[in-house]
Amino acid sequence: MKRYSVWRPVMLIAVALLTNNLVTSLAGVFGMSPESASNLGFIAMIIAAFVTYNRMMKIRRK
Repeated sequence: MKRYSVWRPVMLIAVALLTNNLVTSLAGVFGMSPESASNLGFIAMIIAAFVTYNRMMKIRRK
């Protein structure tokens, strides 16, 4: 468990949840139905988690 950082998983979860909330709220403001806005927020959350994870691993590999 050498060089393990607690902050990486916490940051990954925070980015995913904040993205979900932001996209869901913006979609609701622009008139989407709540179910569609929730689905769009979930998709954006998954994409944001992948992007964040890839950036963290790219920095770690160097």
